[in-house]
Amino acid sequence: MLEHIFIAAIPHTEPWGSGTALVMVICNLVAVAIGRFAIQKPGGGPDLPIGKPDLFRNFNLPELLATLSFGHILGVGFVLGLTNAGVI
Repeated sequence: MLEHIFIAAIPHTEPWGSGTALVMVICNLVAVAIGRFAIQKPGGGPDLPIGKPDLFRNFNLPELLATLSFGHILGVGFVLGLTNAGVI
């Protein structure tokens, strides 16, 4: 009996496709750009194992994980909103 309540509470989402991927990539890039200038004490923690340009000189692993987590939260919100609006 409770299954009907749970099924009704789950929003309809679009299956993973190129539109969803594009929205997620854009949201993650925007989150990294915001985080690059919004983090007040960058450079704490281990460095990234790859070379990086001078713009990201103090952008280490904790900053990357934090901004990409924020980007995924933004992306989920945008995907759900755009799906409900019928854009995706």
